Amino acid sequence: MKKRAVEKVRKQECVSPSASIALQQLALPMMMASEAVKKGLLSFVQQMGMLAFREMLEAEAAEIAGPKGRHAEDRTHHHWGTARTMLPFGGRHVVVERPRVRGRGKGGKEVELPSVATAKGMDPMPTHVAEQVVVGVSTRGYERSLDPIDESLQSRGESKSHVSRALIEKTTEKLAEFLDRKLDDVALAAMFIDGIEIGSHAVIVALGVTKDGTKVPLGVWCGSTENHVVTAALMQNLIERGLRVDAPVLFVIDGGKGIRKALTDVFGDRAVVQRCQVHKARNVRDHLPEERRAYVRRQMRDAYRSRSASTAKKLLLQVVSWLEANGEDAAAGSLREGLDETLTVLRLNLPATLCRTFATTNAIENLNGTLRRVIRNVKRWQGETMIQRWVALGIAEAQRGFRRVKGHGQMNVLLSALCPNPAAVGQESKVA
Repeated sequence: MKKRAVEKVRKQECVSPSASIALQQLALPMMMASEAVKKGLLSFVQQMGMLAFREMLEAEAAEIAGPKGRHAEDRTHHHWGTARTMLPFGGRHVVVERPRVRGRGKGGKEVELPSVATAKGMDPMPTHVAEQVVVGVSTRGYERSLDPIDESLQSRGESKSHVSRALIEKTTEKLAEFLDRKLDDVALAAMFIDGIEIGSHAVIVALGVTKDGTKVPLGVWCGSTENHVVTAALMQNLIERGLRVDAPVLFVIDGGKGIRKALTDVFGDRAVVQRCQVHKARNVRDHLPEERRAYVRRQMRDAYRSRSASTAKKLLLQVVSWLEANGEDAAAGSLREGLDETLTVLRLNLPATLCRTFATTNAIENLNGTLRRVIRNVKRWQGETMIQRWVALGIAEAQRGFRRVKGHGQMNVLLSALCPNPAAVGQESKVA
């Protein structure tokens, strides 16, 4: 008992207020010293780096114009003082004093040093700005997100207006890469199509899945609503860029009638449509009172998990009958509309993993989630071009985390189910 009492007293002494204050007083100077060392080391590295860069510039000038202060008969260039130049450094631009070299004679022109030309041609600031914006930094907060620089260096480019210009430059580049990219080499097996509302505009995004299960962003189109005209324009754009749809392709959509009509108009019988089961369950739920939602959701889930399309359809029609018997005509009509197309993956007899992959629009919903995260700091949209630029930036960010679809090792089953007689399709395509 005595030992326990002594240990208890010792523990109390360890966590006493006076001891805690003493520890804080001891830790604070250590933290301040650590921060000072960090800043000092960063400043030292920056100073040494700039010193080495200046020495490299002087060496290049001497190589072109010869050593300073020495006579040379065959000299073709001569030194011409120095000039202040803005060069990229740590996500901003810093002023660098560089030597100038000019050709001899009246017509002699200034020669740009190789390192200066390389630095200007590889300006990473637009890329750095885009990276910061993607992770949530606003254009106003960009300067605070950068590492501090040595006081001896003069910097520019951290202002909101300069950052905005750099961001526009980078997003314009991303948009051009995305919209101008040829699609001749995309061996398409399936396509997810969905819309997202941005700045009072409906943005239709197409995400392709190749025959080996690789996800490929194909295109984007803006319009006022998700109507068939906008979707048809997107599909035509994909075809103009070389996308081949010679055989049946599985299109996974959210159930919008405009998107469905556009697929029929553009691809005809080659469009095998799977309506998202999650969207269908959500639409039916919205027509129901709270007390009936759980039951209907459970019944629909069990139906969609059936092993065959016939069994699933039978169970869903039983739900329709139950809804009609209980006066829920709107919910019954919503479930009956497009019911067969929610069972396409079951009708194709796909393996369970592929069924889950292509039964919903989850793959493209994840991409849309990244888009919403990237654009969350934009307060005012200025037209479709700006929307498309930001969407291209968001898609590039989402593409970094892309993996092949779940069940990609069984994609041959999907291809065989879509086109059981590929030779006949090839002959038809050749005749056309």
